Amino acid sequence: MPSFDFDLLTIGAGSGGVAASRRAAAHGARVAICEGDRVGGTCV
Repeated sequence: MPSFDFDLLTIGAGSGGVAASRRAAAHGARVAICEGDRVGGTCV
């Protein structure tokens, strides 16, 4: 079984999840995002 090593696992690739992941990556974090449906979510 493969092994993964991330600093941050974001659950949900809506606007908040993507923004948080991008900010963490900009500071050098290794980031993974889990999304069950479509990336982008909705902003209401």
